[in-house]
Amino acid sequence: MLAGKVALVTGSTQGIGLAVLRALSQAGADVVMHGLGDADRINASVKEIRAAAGPDRRVEYSDANLLAPSAIKDMVGWAQREMGGLDILVNNAGIQHVAPVHEFPEDKWDAILATILSSTFHATKWALPRMLDQGWGRIINTGSMHALVASPYKSAYNAAKHGVAGLTKTVALETARSGVTCNSICPGYVLTDLVRNQLEATAAARGIPKERVVEDVLLADQPTKKFVGAEDIGALAVHLCGPNSGSITGACLSIDGGWTAR
Repeated sequence: MLAGKVALVTGSTQGIGLAVLRALSQAGADVVMHGLGDADRINASVKEIRAAAGPDRRVEYSDANLLAPSAIKDMVGWAQREMGGLDILVNNAGIQHVAPVHEFPEDKWDAILATILSSTFHATKWALPRMLDQGWGRIINTGSMHALVASPYKSAYNAAKHGVAGLTKTVALETARSGVTCNSICPGYVLTDLVRNQLEATAAARGIPKERVVEDVLLADQPTKKFVGAEDIGALAVHLCGPNSGSITGACLSIDGGWTAR
């Protein structure tokens, strides 16, 4: 379905991003993995996706620093030159810190806003001109249900994700007649390394054991009482890039086990 398309997924060395990258590759796109992490694990993931894709397809990797706007510009430019274009941009990278507002470290606030919101702006800015020139493009932002509702102790994350929702709508309006779409996928809790790392911090912030965090905090407002599957998010991303998705733009699409239905 996506043969001949090139996709870049930020924050795709693990978790949701890796699932989206795999899904886009399986749908026929050449892909650029991006992110940080253990080098051996990253190399293994790249080799796995390459093997599944076949010899005529490309799977590349970038470790661009999303805290540096110039590095984001260079990454997008490299993909456009070396991969022959950039048709699909998935802004997925994210970090988290949990603390009350009055105790929230300023450096953590700045890093979360830069990684989630500012990097989405910069990557979109540099990817858009070529998409507009060719009359086709797909921009997908990972929004989280925290783009739609808030949770305590996550002020920076809530603010950044709400900002991503607003940016998504703005880009969609500006590109509405161009063949380019921009949407945000808003998952509930997915059992990724990011969420696993939150367990201890959330337990400390709320003064409860880690064993209670999953049931009483993470899934308390998720009516299915199940973590969202990362593969489900990948499937939705593929649909948004498919031939019947041209009228889906400016949407913040919940995939949250009923969280935001409340």
